[in-house]
Order: sequence, then C-alpha cells, then structure tokens
Amino acid sequence: ALAAALPGCSTLESVGTAVGNVVAPPRATLGEAGFVRGFIGGVVAEEPVAAATARNILSTGGSAVDAAVAGAFTLAVTLPSRAGLGGGGACLVFNAQRNEAEAVLFLPGARAGVPAGADRPAAVPLMARGLFALHTRGGRRPFEGLIGPAEGAARFGVEVSGALAADLAPVAGPLLSDTWAAGVFAGPGGGPLTAGARLVQADLAGTFATLRTAGVGDLHGGALARRLEEASTAAGGGLTVPELRAAVPRVAPPLVARAGNDSIAFLPPPADGGLAAAAAFGALRGGAAPDAASVRGLSVVRTWREQGGDPAALIAAQVPVDSSTPFLPASTGLTVIDRDGNAVACAFTMNNLFGTGRIAPGTGLLLAAAPGIGQVTPPLLAAAIAYNANLRSFRAAAVGSGQAAAPIAVALPLARALAGSDATSAVAGVPDPGRPGLLSCSGYLPGQPNTCTGATDPRGAGAALGGMTQ
Repeated sequence: ALAAALPGCSTLESVGTAVGNVVAPPRATLGEAGFVRGFIGGVVAEEPVAAATARNILSTGGSAVDAAVAGAFTLAVTLPSRAGLGGGGACLVFNAQRNEAEAVLFLPGARAGVPAGADRPAAVPLMARGLFALHTRGGRRPFEGLIGPAEGAARFGVEVSGALAADLAPVAGPLLSDTWAAGVFAGPGGGPLTAGARLVQADLAGTFATLRTAGVGDLHGGALARRLEEASTAAGGGLTVPELRAAVPRVAPPLVARAGNDSIAFLPPPADGGLAAAAAFGALRGGAAPDAASVRGLSVVRTWREQGGDPAALIAAQVPVDSSTPFLPASTGLTVIDRDGNAVACAFTMNNLFGTGRIAPGTGLLLAAAPGIGQVTPPLLAAAIAYNANLRSFRAAAVGSGQAAAPIAVALPLARALAGSDATSAVAGVPDPGRPGLLSCSGYLPGQPNTCTGATDPRGAGAALGGMTQ
C-alpha cells in the first residue's frame, strides 16, 4: 500500500523506525526484512509493487541481483502487459568485487516458422531461465525464495496499478475475447480492470509454485513443459517441448563506452536498444540535441538490423540518417543497487502489449508474441550501467521504455547524471513516449551513499525506493 501511494517521480524514499523511549523490537536476522540497517541500496521500477518487493529483498541482506530477480518475477504478476513468464528480456550486471560488467540475454525466442495450426505463434519463453542465469552472477539468497513474493502476489492478488490500467484500456477488446484472459483481466461488468481493482491469478500462482519446488528446468524439459506444449497449442501458440528445451540464455560482454574516467556498459545486440542508446549517448556527449541524438541512435540500430556488422564500429561510423521507425513492441525496466555497490539494470518484453493476448489454459502464462512473424518486430531493450574501474565503484544505472524512445530514455538521463545532475533533474523532459528510470551516486558507491538518488519519470506510474533505514 505504501508503494502504491508513491508518485510517479520520486527520489529514494527512506523508511525508518523512531525508537525514542520505546523498546526496540528484536534485531532481524539474515533473510528477514529489516536485517540491513543504514543504507540498503535503491530500486527504480515502472510498477510500484515490484519496486517494493525488490527493496524488501535488499532489506533482508539480499544483493542487487537477488532484488532484481524478485522484482522481475513480481513484474510478471503486476505488469503482465510488458513482463511475464511467457516473455523474456536482458540485464546488465556490475559486480563490484570482480570490478566488471556483464550482460545476461534472454529475449523471447524466435520460431523457425509458423507452427501448423498456430494462429498466434508464441515466442519461446525465456524469462524464468534468464532470471536463473542472472542469479548466478551474484545472487546471495536462495533462488526459490525469490519466487515466493510473486507467487503470493498472484495467489492473493494485488491492486491494479496505474501502469497496468493504462496498458489494459487500449487492448481490452481483443484481449478479453480470449476466455482465459477475460477470466483474469475483466472486471465484474465485463470491461477491463481499472486502477485499484483486485487482480488475482490463481493459475499463474500454481505455475510459480511449480517453478519454486521443481526448478525452472521443469518449464523447459519436465512435466510443466509438457503441460505448456499442450496448453499453448490450445491457445494458438504452438510451442513444443524440443523448442522449450533448446532455449537457453547467454552471458555476453556489454558494449562499453567511456566518459572521463567512467566506463558505461550498454546492453549488446540482440538487445539492440543498448546499441541505439550507446550511439545516442555518444551524440549527446558530442553536443547534439536530444532529438538529434535519438535519431542518431535509431539510425545506427536500423543499419545494424539491415546489414549486421560490428556494433562498436557502427557507433563510430557514418550511417544513413533515418528518423522513421517501424512499429516497435512495448517493454519495461527495473534497476537496483545494493549497499556494496553492485548494480543490475534490466529491460523486459512480451513483444507486444500482453504478448499474443492469450493465456495458455490452466497455467496462467500469457504467451509472448513470436518475433519476426507477421508484423511483430523485436523491441529496443535499453539499459546501461556506469562505473569506475579504477575506484571499483558504481556511478549510475539507467533503464528506459517507450518503443522507439527507449534508447534516448537511457542515454539522456545517464549523460545528465554523469554531468552532475541529480536523478530527478536528469529524468525530466525525456522525449515522448520515452519513460526513464535512473539511479545515480555522484560520489560513487560504496563509499558515499548519501550522494545516491533515484527517480522515475513523472509521467509514468513507477516508484523509486530505498535509502536509509534505522
């Protein structure tokens, strides 16, 4: 409830307990909320319940990776229009101890062709396997415990956020024509759920419970995979167990740029919104206006999609300027830092609002749309993390959504933050429909947590949480 009341644009909110003459409660132990005292880190997400979930994991002693995993699973419940078990995404991780950044890529998988009898081909889901791979890059808490908050939210329900209500309204007609989707997203009068209504997803809770007890591998080669094969066929998605088994995430080096003594890691292709963000960031550093920098980034990524080539070389090359963009799918973002200076920045997608618009019967799993079939194009997933290798310290992290404006929603706030702006000022005025989220520590982290600020776009419905506890 606290998270849901936060405004769309906020700096890191502190939560403390006044003790005064009151006897303080027993100290929480590792794994319990409130274990971490003082600075716990920060979270920015486009949906407040997911942000609160991630913040709670930080307070238990979890790492930025743990918090990002729990927050992402929760997004699959609270913002299923843009993130879900049927979809996927891409994440950047900065590990302060190893002093390096990595990318974990798990985009919703393409299909070799249109499956027989599939009228809405589904992408091969990679969200669960991708988050498991992310957990191997610095998780501290047991992975199955990070699924629990999402399972509970699905089983007992959450309030529909402004972000989800805004996504439901324009697609209500086709979405609610699916019986299983209508059973989840329709209100008492048959129309779409509105902000503040209760969203309960019992079948999805059952799927989360299976992932928690049997492991994510069950979704790709076990009994759950066989159930999904059957259910996706009934929903017109046509997934097969061999496709599910073969789909694996991968860890890759990020695209890296320099800004003074700082290194900036961007998501690499095929999460090519990172390539566009890197090109736009370079243009901004060269003095370009935001609109021109955005066009530069989109021109570079268009050239890469059409011709391929070395992404780093394309950033520096002269490419044809083209401001037109095809229809691009929606996405959402989440970024987290912990008190030790570790950071995660992720972007997620269903390759369309609510994916195919159909739920695999009995699983609660919304099927993402298969890229490259019909008019479905891959999204521009954009995220970046700035760090100082000499100091072994975190500086800033940004995520962006907004279709073609997602790259500039990363590049512009990040450039402003590195030039000295606080997070609230840095996210202001990003070109529409871009929606940025930013965490920034001007004095670097670890070391100077009092310099850390976070903000989401005031035009959105997200939240920035974290800061100090007592």
